[in-house]
Amino acid sequence: MAYQGYYSLIGRDYEWELMPLGLDQGVGCMVWSPLGWGRLTGKIRRGAPLPPGRIANGGDVGGPEMADEYLFTVVDALDAVAKETGKTVPQVALNWLLQRPTVCNIVVGARNEEQLKQNLGAVGWSLTEAQVATLDAASKVTPTYPYWHQRGFDSRNPKPTRW
Repeated sequence: MAYQGYYSLIGRDYEWELMPLGLDQGVGCMVWSPLGWGRLTGKIRRGAPLPPGRIANGGDVGGPEMADEYLFTVVDALDAVAKETGKTVPQVALNWLLQRPTVCNIVVGARNEEQLKQNLGAVGWSLTEAQVATLDAASKVTPTYPYWHQRGFDSRNPKPTRW
């Protein structure tokens, strides 16, 4: 059994309620928009103009709003990990997802064969615990109530673990 939902390094709301439910009930997640409406492709950079193409033409419209600084912080962390691994920013972002509890697959929106091949480079290797911690720290947000409050009650809300 699987649930199809939005989840990415810049969209971690899934972890607040749906991931614990999936862990409890044995339901996997098929992730859509794993690169956050193209924001995690590495094309959006701090202090740089948007490159021509879909994103510059409003291609991320419809995605969740977020502060530029938050996005840049996450992309900076992805850049650092990409340099360590010799992988691309999107490959690191996708690999992070594939290592998350309940994630059974990701639905990529490759626009051409080259993008598909690049996305496939996210499989067959794993981020280290330190690299995952770097990405987790950069993408951390305080959940809305009651989730921030409930984080303190591990007996009722255990932390997600790999299943």
